[in-house]
Amino acid sequence: MDLNPLLRRAVELGASDVHLKIGKPPVARTDGSLAPMDEVRALDADDLEGVLETITRDTPEKRGAFQTSGELDLAYQDGDLPRFRVNAFRQRGAISFAFRVIPKQVPSFEQLGLPKGVQRLAHEHRGLVLVTGATGSGKTTTLAAMIDFINRNRQQHIVTIEDPIEILHQDLGCIVNQREVGLDTSDFTEALRRALRQDPDVILIGELRDAETAQTALHAAESGHLVLSTMHTVDVPETVGRMVEFFPAVKQPMIRSIMAGVLSGVVSQRLLPRLGGGRVPAVEVMITNNRIADLIRDNEPEGIPDAIAEGAFFDMQSFTQALIELVLADEVDRDVAANAATNRHDFLVSLEHALKRKAAEERVAGRETDGSSEYARSAPEPMAAQDAPALRLANPGG
Repeated sequence: MDLNPLLRRAVELGASDVHLKIGKPPVARTDGSLAPMDEVRALDADDLEGVLETITRDTPEKRGAFQTSGELDLAYQDGDLPRFRVNAFRQRGAISFAFRVIPKQVPSFEQLGLPKGVQRLAHEHRGLVLVTGATGSGKTTTLAAMIDFINRNRQQHIVTIEDPIEILHQDLGCIVNQREVGLDTSDFTEALRRALRQDPDVILIGELRDAETAQTALHAAESGHLVLSTMHTVDVPETVGRMVEFFPAVKQPMIRSIMAGVLSGVVSQRLLPRLGGGRVPAVEVMITNNRIADLIRDNEPEGIPDAIAEGAFFDMQSFTQALIELVLADEVDRDVAANAATNRHDFLVSLEHALKRKAAEERVAGRETDGSSEYARSAPEPMAAQDAPALRLANPGG
């Protein structure tokens, strides 16, 4: 089996992921659903060994590590193909692969359909910004859009620490140094510590995985850097709780105090199937203000959703608000949005209120339009020039 034509065909089909498994034809994920690529035969062990050899041709040390550990993460690109993030693993003694398509061009906030609160966070010059969501929710693409925005609008030094490097950034206004774990550095923590000595303005960490990485990221944000990273959490309260839970109980009050001071904001997102095809993000945006900082410091995360819902002035929006907007715009089915909501019942109640408001506004607008039309019909027509009485000039001599 020739890997590159297979990947090219998957890209033409609009796939976001390609799965290779022994005894099955390749399977592509399109618009969130998996389907076999029937034009390709079922794969055997030789096919999968050939794929492994192809993707590790330039990194034989990673192939050797895979033979030992059964785990492999890398990026693959060849010829005119886009870049792919690849995970290889063993299951039942055979090799399986998951390929994730990475866009060649970094999309803008508008192209991604992200709310303006995300761009507001990209304007920050210091603090910690977290992008969260489940696997495949678009976290990497959102972070890439933020880095690209900074790169185009500032003259600074950006250091990224990724495993592997996914989207490549050219030097535009900024100097961008991208480091890959396992290739350019041994691990996240060591690379992050070293990054603080590299005169960075912006530091991107692929993922906050443990207490040591989280503590170093908080220290970098405290020291005046802008730190961007991701977490596998579903909403803002869970994100705050997970950050605190990285640390032992005795340290948690101190960590909450630090986070209240350095957490600039959280972007949590979920990808939903769009009516008519494709997918659309539902995005919750929290931008830390005094109220939210107090809630974090006082260990009252249950108050954060209300603070977000009432934070439109700061360009915040809750998941419920984002989902309602998508339903009202006929972009997402009502049941799909309800299933994606954090609380299905609360969402449906809020949606009913929003639908009633929309219907009332449309009735008012309709009456105003009808009234204007009726007025136009009943208004007297202007007098024609020939019907107007002639003007008489006074006799200047009289």
